[in-house]
Amino acid sequence: QVQLVESGGGSVQAGGSLRLSCQVSGNPISGYYMAWFRQPPGKERVGVAALRLDGVTAYADSVKGRFSISVDTEKNTVDLQMNSLKPEDTAMYYCAAGVYWRALGNDYRYWGQGTQVTVSS
Repeated sequence: QVQLVESGGGSVQAGGSLRLSCQVSGNPISGYYMAWFRQPPGKERVGVAALRLDGVTAYADSVKGRFSISVDTEKNTVDLQMNSLKPEDTAMYYCAAGVYWRALGNDYRYWGQGTQVTVSS
């Protein structure tokens, strides 16, 4: 069993940066495909960034060039660096893990509880 715990959310002004972190426990992170999703208020959850075991990444068009996903196998964490934040980035952000490559698809097996990001204009 894998447990995921997100941290790093908060409130920031437009143009600012935040770094989200997801602590993975239960198994080494190197055995999983990892992803970040977000769910704005009243909307569906959508994929933001994903990381394949061979290092290949995938990003939603809305965050390309601003967000970056990375993994630290020593710490067993996956981070999401978010720069040039916009009010439309406001959402609950979730970490996800799976044993199959889903890219930005929603059907990852393991999910965290989420961390809130609020961007004010």
